[in-house]
Amino acid sequence: MSPLQSPPPTAALDDKENPLYANRVKIHPRRISGFYRRLKDVMLWALLALYHLTPWLPWDRGANKPNQAILFDIPGERIYLFNLEIWPQDIYMLTGMMIFAAVGLFFTAALIGRAWCGFACFQTVWTDLFMKVEAWVEGDRNARMRLDNARPSLSKYAKRTTKHALWLAISAFFALSFLWYFGEAATVTKNVLTANIGGWTLVTFLTLMAMTYIMAGFAREQVCFYMCPYGRFQGVMFDEHSKVVTYESWRGEGRAKPGKNRDFSNRGHCVDCSLCVQVCPTGIDIRDGNQMECIGCALCIDACNDVMEKFGLPKNLISYDSQHNINARATNKLTQQVTKLIRPRTLIYSGILLATLAVTSLALDTRELTEVNMLKDRAPFFVTLSSGDIQNAYTLRILNKSTEPRTYMVDVEAPNFPSFEIIGQDTNKVTLDSGKVASLRLLVRGKMLPDFEGKMPLTLVLRDAGYQPIQVEETVFNGPSH
Repeated sequence: MSPLQSPPPTAALDDKENPLYANRVKIHPRRISGFYRRLKDVMLWALLALYHLTPWLPWDRGANKPNQAILFDIPGERIYLFNLEIWPQDIYMLTGMMIFAAVGLFFTAALIGRAWCGFACFQTVWTDLFMKVEAWVEGDRNARMRLDNARPSLSKYAKRTTKHALWLAISAFFALSFLWYFGEAATVTKNVLTANIGGWTLVTFLTLMAMTYIMAGFAREQVCFYMCPYGRFQGVMFDEHSKVVTYESWRGEGRAKPGKNRDFSNRGHCVDCSLCVQVCPTGIDIRDGNQMECIGCALCIDACNDVMEKFGLPKNLISYDSQHNINARATNKLTQQVTKLIRPRTLIYSGILLATLAVTSLALDTRELTEVNMLKDRAPFFVTLSSGDIQNAYTLRILNKSTEPRTYMVDVEAPNFPSFEIIGQDTNKVTLDSGKVASLRLLVRGKMLPDFEGKMPLTLVLRDAGYQPIQVEETVFNGPSH
């Protein structure tokens, strides 16, 4: 077809029926009660308490150290996790922790599906809190839908203003609590309340406040649909024994309204009330099968069980169960509930988790508590003294990562048996408090042996108070070539 020709009518029709972009349809989840709703409430308040109270937990680390249980000390270049101090040199430990968390998420998915998404994800938690505020101010589903369609009025503006003011207050509190993890909590709170913040602290506060307000107040399920990658690859982590939220179509179809006689002998148990859709925070119909948009919150189970109970029908038409059990029930072969925990997928995940934990723990247990870095001056490479000796200059950096003050002895070894001095000190002894860094200038003098052609190996040895070597750093001693 020529570029100037119009597309055929059928192509234009297909574009209208399947647009590349569709406007978001606002979802108004209905309030429901039941086991999973109570579980979500417990998780909601427990996780909020954990997040907001943890920075206030005291942890005594001794003098001149923060007494906050968890602190990401950016100026001090370290992370405090209760009794553990992580330095930039220990970044591999954070890598191990992240691998453990990721594989732990896969392991959880293999066992209980998307329970993380439905009950513990921060997007779910904050969105759930915002929806509770919305329902408290504007009413339940039908009341909110009427309010959306109502003409502008003083009552409508008052409710909307109250809701958004509360959302902004919650967002500001969340942003403040995030800052608690990066500074002394009481001091940070005082600085924010007195507007005594600026720079990156202010940018971080305003960004987190805006993102919480937008993501939990407006984007909501769109974050799960389009921003979070977890839902995209969740299917590969499931097998037939993974617990998922599923509609048992073999029992529910064909669905129909209950009718006056409420006879379910020759029809499915689903009464097509659509309550499972109305309570869903992502607005999907679980009866259409497993979908990427399902976050596994199981609120549709609570809604359906209420309906089944009213009609005197067995519960769990929508169930949180494995596909193995559901298929067995469909063929009347299930005599008892089967939960198969030990299977290839869970064994592989368990092995990776144990290996990651073992390697990270071993690295933590065997890590050096003293870090030494020796950098040779490049300009000039060497200086020839009036005595005929050659002098090389070095910058020596010593970091004490232990929890106690330590004294070190600096020694230099080379084939020419050089002498050395630490500028500003009369001795080779260096005392460092816990968590402190010493940056020293080291001058090494000696003859240049002709056998080494201008480059001789030199070793710095750091010894403890008992003269036992604890760190060795290899470098070179430069001089003229013969």
